[in-house]
Parts: sequence; structure tokens; C-alpha cells
Amino acid sequence: MFNVADLVISEQVTIVEALKKLDQTGKKVLFITDENNGLKASLTDGDIRRWILASGDLNACVSRAMHLKPRFIKKGEEHKALKVLRQYGLDSLPVLNEAGCLIDVLFWHELDGKWNRTNVLEGVPIIIMAGGKGTRLFPYTKILPKPLIPIGDTPIIEHIVNRFYNYGAQRFFLTVNCKKNMIKSYFSEIEKDYVVEYVEEETPLGTGGSLSLLKGLIDCPFFVSNCDILVDADYGDIYNHHVKNGNKMTIVTSLKNVVIPYGVIHLNGEGFISSMEEKPELHYLVNTGLYVLEPDILAQVPGDTIFHLTDLISQLTAKGEKVGVYPVSSESFLDMGQFDELEKMKRRLGIE
Repeated sequence: MFNVADLVISEQVTIVEALKKLDQTGKKVLFITDENNGLKASLTDGDIRRWILASGDLNACVSRAMHLKPRFIKKGEEHKALKVLRQYGLDSLPVLNEAGCLIDVLFWHELDGKWNRTNVLEGVPIIIMAGGKGTRLFPYTKILPKPLIPIGDTPIIEHIVNRFYNYGAQRFFLTVNCKKNMIKSYFSEIEKDYVVEYVEEETPLGTGGSLSLLKGLIDCPFFVSNCDILVDADYGDIYNHHVKNGNKMTIVTSLKNVVIPYGVIHLNGEGFISSMEEKPELHYLVNTGLYVLEPDILAQVPGDTIFHLTDLISQLTAKGEKVGVYPVSSESFLDMGQFDELEKMKRRLGIE
């Protein structure tokens, strides 16, 4: 049970501090109130994402990005909440008392009881790179291929497939190499109402080379995902963001904060100390391993040679093509290719 006060921040809080708060609460919204707890504004992960894309200033106050006059309902009108959430496409709805003070927050997933499958990604191909050896997960991957490492009772790759399936995706391409027959056998035996096709590498082709084997099979924007990551975000919104911005490629990124546990010395041009910064905190957008690509990109991927997605990104940027980003919070990005992240994933999915 969450405490409403945990979702309240001051409008003087910085974007970075707000992101940390979102990560701590596990929610995707914060609220700004006045000194009497009267509702002034809301701040969602989407508001922060738009601010980062427009400005990039993570030290700006949330007052620059917050949404004034958010939708709300009054106490006693909770029965109307689901209708309002559906009508305006909201994930959460604040509840105010007669004085306009914030007293509760209702969330779509809690009111609806369970995740509703949508069709927003119907017809969108999903490519999952499942051919790696999974060396970071030795000794597990000496027996099982990395995509079949279980998170609870379900393999990593099936968690990924299910997430896309919940958004309407029904056509999945798995690029396979190492222990490929085990992967094919698993998907042939489980009950499913989506299509799985296999792209088989004869030899390892790098993180992007297997895309060359998809030429002629895809004619619309498509997702590419590593097989050991899961991004907790609105996949439909990611896709629409890509299309709306006319990107040739969109990289889903995550904000990572790195604290240097020492005092950092800055030198001037003559080699003398100009300043010292005590335990600075640095902020980076990192690649999550989830992408949206335009179909004509496939023609730029060479065949029968090792080629990485980083090579593709370099090619596109060198040509002046639009390579955009879709930022998510650090808690929304789970890298299951590391042992400690496996446990983190179990907790996030509610698996004991």
C-alpha cells in the first residue's frame, strides 16, 4: 500500500531528483502541491521524457516540465475513475477533497484488475536477438541457451515476447545460433496464439549482422530487442514516438547516475588545480538494447560478416539520418544478462 505523500514533490525539485523519486516509488507520476496540499500540477515519466528530448537539462526545476491543471476527481466520485482514465488515456488519477487537497491517487492497472491486451502493435514485426552465448551468465549458459534462463517459471525470452504480445504484436522473429534447437523446441511445445519465425545464423554475425537475413521480409517499422533485457514502458508510445518524429532509428535509453566516490580535481591550462568537486554525480543516457528501425535500414546491413548495431548507428549518424532516443527511468530498464539483475527482475515481476 503506497502513501500518497510519497508521490508529492516541490516544484523546486530538479528533474534528476524527480527521476530518483519515480524510481523509489515504482510509480510513473508525481504531484506538485501548495503549502496546504492543494493540487497544482502533475509530473509523469512522459513529461520528463519530453523535457529531456527538448532540453536535456537534468538540473532544471520540475516547474519547467510539470503539467498544470491535471485531470482529477472529487472524493465520492471514485466510481467514475475508470471511465475518466479511459476517456483521456490516463494511467493515474488524483482524488481531491472538497478543499482541493490531494488525498488519494487511483491507478488504471489497479482499477482494471489486470492488464488489458491492446492492438496498438498489431502488424508490427518484433525481432529478438537470441543467438548469443550468454557468457555473462556462466555457468547457467553452459547448459541452457541464454534466452531460456528462467525468471521464476518463465524463460527470459518468453517474458519479452509476452510484453510485446500484450501490446498486440503477433509476429516474432528470433535470430538464433548457439543452442538454437533448444530454443526452437521450447517454442514449438508451449501453447501460444502468435507466430514465431527463426532467422538462423550459420556463423556468429555480431549484434546486428543477422538483420541482413530479414531483407525482403519486413516492410514497416519494426522493433529489435536483445534477449536479456526488459523495458517497463509503453511500447505503443515508443512506436508512435518513432513514427511521429520521423526517425530512421530510435534507441530506447535509460538514465543512469554514476557517483564518483572521491573528490575530483579539475586542472587549468597550466596544470594547476582550478577547483575540486567532492563526490560528483554524473548523469548518462545509456542504451537499453531496445530499438525501433525503419525497414529500409535492412539494405544497409552487410551479409555474411560480423556487424554490430553500434556500426549501424555510426553509419546512420554519419549520413545525417535521424537517430532519436526514447528515455526511460533507470528502474524501468532491467538487464537480465547479469546475476544481480536476475533477482531484481524477479522482484519487479512479483516472483518469489
